Amino acid sequence: MIYVLFAILCGVTNVLSRSVNFVLSDKIGMYQSTFFNYVFGLAGSILILLISGETFKLFSASSYNAHWYIYAGGLLGVAVVTLLSFLSSKVSSFYLTLLLFVGQLFTGIIIDGLSTGKISIYQVVGGLLVVIGLSYNLYIDKVNSKTVSA
Repeated sequence: MIYVLFAILCGVTNVLSRSVNFVLSDKIGMYQSTFFNYVFGLAGSILILLISGETFKLFSASSYNAHWYIYAGGLLGVAVVTLLSFLSSKVSSFYLTLLLFVGQLFTGIIIDGLSTGKISIYQVVGGLLVVIGLSYNLYIDKVNSKTVSA
């Protein structure tokens, strides 16, 4: 049950973070908003690290023994946060959440495929069903908006 609660909280923080970044990007600019997102994310991560008692691992040489592309995740995160701040004014929060979910799903499938050499057909079919449902929902919204405005 605790995992379900964590999953729900992750979803809520995702939407709240995106909304706050959008408002902040309107006030101070998109890049400054992204910067402060990462500053407060780093502060929160450090706080959790200190509370967890795992700080000794920071000083272990094996903690920094990763391939170069592992560190590219930070750059990708900056790109995603900036893009989501930009798109928040153009796309509803519901669709952004679904698009983010689909992107994470297919990225996970690709990473699994690259790391294990196997791709789950169930994940691919599930992802495609979500994309089809999202596309159909967008189509219905577009048709309804035309009939309302006409």
